[in-house]
Amino acid sequence: MSQPVLKVTDLRKAYGAIQAVGGVSFEVLPGEIFGVIGPNGSGKTTLFNSMLGQITPDTGRIELKGEDVTQLGPLALNRRGVGRTFQTLQVFGKMTVRDNLIVAAQEHQGSMWSRMFAPSDSGLGAKADALIDQFHIRHVADKKAGELSYGQQKLVDIAMAFMSEPDLVLLDEPCAGVNPSLVGGISTLLKELNRSRKGSFVVIEHNMDFVMGLCHRIMVMVEGKVLAIGTPDEIRGNKQVLDAYLGN
Repeated sequence: MSQPVLKVTDLRKAYGAIQAVGGVSFEVLPGEIFGVIGPNGSGKTTLFNSMLGQITPDTGRIELKGEDVTQLGPLALNRRGVGRTFQTLQVFGKMTVRDNLIVAAQEHQGSMWSRMFAPSDSGLGAKADALIDQFHIRHVADKKAGELSYGQQKLVDIAMAFMSEPDLVLLDEPCAGVNPSLVGGISTLLKELNRSRKGSFVVIEHNMDFVMGLCHRIMVMVEGKVLAIGTPDEIRGNKQVLDAYLGN
């Protein structure tokens, strides 16, 4: 079996007497789309923020391609090949769509000195244009991001996460607030990106149909712990999972 892209071992994080994450362990394999689901308050966001270096877990270990990255912050993780999206949009509203994508990858373009003398697009124009075409947003590429619909901004936000060609992308509720007519398009797009770029994704999402149709494996969290990990069919047929959702 290939070395996991991401390995989380016995991760724990408490806030006072509240155990937000209580001993979570799992692996994400190369090329895998791994879903994380659970009722509200199950610890998904705390787990995600720990993996992204935004909070430091109390105990446990996070490995990226075999390297211990438990204590690293978001920028260091990004430079090691981790991309992410947020629940709330992170686009620059006064910049064009194309410039949003270019800015998202500039930190990976050598030193500050070398970037000062790079072309105006930092040599990233072709890469941005390729993603613009793949995301089907060519018709708005030169518009300011703030002028777009929410769904279009969501596509720009997701595209920005892929500009640095990450090995691992963490997607935090990619369908949140999106018109239901666009949800299927986002799923198709992520599948295409997974095939064409060979990267691994971890997806938190409340839309169960979206998760079941997209992910290779799914982890269910309840009260800070792992209730089950399995394929979509295995999760659908798991009585404990059904009881956890029906009970909430």
